[in-house]
Amino acid sequence: MSDLLERLRGRGWRMTSQRRVVAEVLDGDHVHLTADEVHARAAQRLPEISRATVYNALGELVALGEVAEVTTDGRAKRYDPNAHHPHQHLVCSACGLIRDVHPTDDPLAGLPVDERFGFALSGVEVTYRGLCPDCA
Repeated sequence: MSDLLERLRGRGWRMTSQRRVVAEVLDGDHVHLTADEVHARAAQRLPEISRATVYNALGELVALGEVAEVTTDGRAKRYDPNAHHPHQHLVCSACGLIRDVHPTDDPLAGLPVDERFGFALSGVEVTYRGLCPDCA
């Protein structure tokens, strides 16, 4: 059972066959699928699943904080099931491939106090950009 499925069971999320398929499609490392990609993969497992059902399930997962929405460079939203594992993203500027990366330093600590303008910091998003091996 995936980490996402375990978390959803622990929260008592009603696990219909459609919701289960959506969660299973999102299982794995470096998963950053668009809603259409989630639907296509879910339909391979459960042909009767509708696009609206997939969008609704994704919206619920985001609202629960179990899946994060990732948007880069105005491209379609992607859904990241690693919402509970701190990480940043490495994005290919050509094809849009996204990989999870785990820098060793704390990006919050890198912002000097005089550059915080009195903000109480709660998070940071860093996106590394470049070309993947296939596009380089």
